[in-house]
Amino acid sequence: MNSPGSLTVALAQISPVWLDRERTLQKVARWVDEAAEKGAGLVAFGETLVPGYPFWLENTDGARFDSKLQKEIHAHYLDQAVDLDAGHLDLLCDKAKAHGMQIMLGCFERPRDRGGHTGYCSLVSIDGRGQIQNVHRKVMPTYEERLCWGIGDGFGLRVFPVGPFRVGGLNCWENWMPLLRSALHAQGENLHVAVWPGSPRMTKDITRFLALEGRSFVLSVSGLLRRSDIPASMPHRELIFDSVPEFMADGGSCIASPSGEWVIEPADRHEQLLVAELAMQTVYEERQNFDPSGHYARPDIVSLHINRERQSVCKPGD
Repeated sequence: MNSPGSLTVALAQISPVWLDRERTLQKVARWVDEAAEKGAGLVAFGETLVPGYPFWLENTDGARFDSKLQKEIHAHYLDQAVDLDAGHLDLLCDKAKAHGMQIMLGCFERPRDRGGHTGYCSLVSIDGRGQIQNVHRKVMPTYEERLCWGIGDGFGLRVFPVGPFRVGGLNCWENWMPLLRSALHAQGENLHVAVWPGSPRMTKDITRFLALEGRSFVLSVSGLLRRSDIPASMPHRELIFDSVPEFMADGGSCIASPSGEWVIEPADRHEQLLVAELAMQTVYEERQNFDPSGHYARPDIVSLHINRERQSVCKPGD
């Protein structure tokens, strides 16, 4: 349980019911309950876990223009995307309120403020009152992701209090973008949540570096996906099944401390809940000799401008 000046956190390294929104949300809810039983005040899930990451693209000639096959898979993906206005996350909001717990969930979001026909890689934060607190849309999808995800904006580059910490988060390779990290550092972030589709090769080095740079705790939470997880309802299932490797996502969730040392080393390729109690005292100790936006910053020489306007074709009132 949380003690004064500390926060118990949980990383749920799980697989989705791939491209099935409702069944995946039911599974996420069960893992939220398990995290609550372990005393967690915050639980995090991997990138676009609901309804799943688009692993078919690199394995089924996803860049072929005007392909009927790719259109059919994409249409299914959009149909299973998360629409916040439709209340798709109401179950998780109720769970967060019941447990007084912060939930950070990677979603493929289909927002109505962009017309409702394009999906975005979004990191959704639900607070302990059960309110959707923040939605950060990935500012630049990576490589083949641009075939199915729209480009986000700076609206969600925000941090929020959770227990004694100020918590922010980024999606996957956004964590390699220095200015995005600086935007969170400048708001006093001291607990960073990095969400990934799943791979120790992505988390094992950068997690410790992010912690050292920010003198913050860093939670890297990954997903899992095995060939056997492809459901029968998936369009062109046999083609995809025959094209993908045994593991499309293989974990690597981990936690690093502000000193860069491991709290939990990268996890193996099994579903599991990683739980740790983090003490704010450790942040204060490591900020003694380096604070990237405090005593070690030089805003008179270098500063950052952030556009946090939510981008839309029609502005409010138009």
